[in-house]
Amino acid sequence: HLVESGGGLVQAGGSLRLSCGTSERTFSSYAMAWFRQDPGKEREFVSAITWRGDRTFYADSVKGRFTVSRDNDKNTLYLQMNNLKPEDTAIYYCAAKYYSHSLQASEYEYWGQGTQVTVSS
Repeated sequence: HLVESGGGLVQAGGSLRLSCGTSERTFSSYAMAWFRQDPGKEREFVSAITWRGDRTFYADSVKGRFTVSRDNDKNTLYLQMNNLKPEDTAIYYCAAKYYSHSLQASEYEYWGQGTQVTVSS
């Protein structure tokens, strides 16, 4: 059971920090990822992090602006989003996949309910 928080309304150029928490003790065994989806569009990969947190991956559209991290002691995944743009507006979802990471949404086993991020111009 994954629960996202931290979404909201922000002006272009602003920042938000998303969090994704779980009570599952096996959190550290899962690769984690962030995806986003705008109504009428397909779910889009944003970022992923390995179960150990030693490797991170980003979509080209967010590279240099977003930073993914995790705290396995707190069972929490983060996404720091800086220099936000109107095109970043979407519902952001965290997802978990046992052990190995992937950039494909279809390979993730568990999903949160999503948190809305809206960036005004």
